[in-house]
Amino acid sequence: VGKSGYGLDRETELRLLRVLRRLDWELPTSVAITYLGAHAVPPEYAGRPDDYVDFLVDEMLPLIAQEHLAEFVDVFCETGVFTAAQARRILAAARARGFSLKLHADEMSSTGGAELAAELGAVSADHLLSVSPEGIEALAGSRTVAVLLPATAFCMRKAYAPARKLIDSGAAVALASDYNPGSCYTYSLPLVFALAVIAMHMTAAEALTAATLNAAAAIGRADVIGSIEPGKRGDIVLLDAPDYRYLSYQTGLNLARTVLKDGAVVSGEAAV
Repeated sequence: VGKSGYGLDRETELRLLRVLRRLDWELPTSVAITYLGAHAVPPEYAGRPDDYVDFLVDEMLPLIAQEHLAEFVDVFCETGVFTAAQARRILAAARARGFSLKLHADEMSSTGGAELAAELGAVSADHLLSVSPEGIEALAGSRTVAVLLPATAFCMRKAYAPARKLIDSGAAVALASDYNPGSCYTYSLPLVFALAVIAMHMTAAEALTAATLNAAAAIGRADVIGSIEPGKRGDIVLLDAPDYRYLSYQTGLNLARTVLKDGAVVSGEAAV
């Protein structure tokens, strides 16, 4: 997943999305592009967050839809950022234009983000460090994937998301890195995997599912990637380890030996 949200003005956000689209076209990777213009209220809209929401809904979403620059729209629903009502307006407008939805939900405080994500049918609710019991119940009764980002909690010295409660309630849990310049300084999935097991008390099997099939579901692609099945793409990582449990046992180490994308070797021992 590649997200904008680090410019907030019209031209910078469009440029970020165009760069992500070019990366998707030119590199042997697939980029699920997300517009996160609602990442913060920019200084020029200080004290006028509703005016910025107007700008996103009336100007940015039509432009992005017209150029087909993103597949998803995300909102940082958080105290001091965007309220649940503002997030609902942005996401409803995005859904009306054909975008799939994501939501930064209940990261620093419980704002009803998980409940909103489930209600709107978002493909994922991300972070969830402060998710409420009601939010857990809502996710468990929905198709929205709970994406947990333990490296962010690690870097920010925050309590981890309640992975056990989410899994035990029946919610689908995925893992991701959240690599960004403000709150997560690593893109190491081996570290994320280890933190999930060691700090969030997930089993190695749960973490493996969360990092593969459920991660694919969190971008709406579980029907084509995320597991080795007939008819799915050959996106496969071969590990230099005797067992998948070494992903947490050899904490944070990169055990990848060979990487295949669409059945072709793109990195590793057999790469040309």
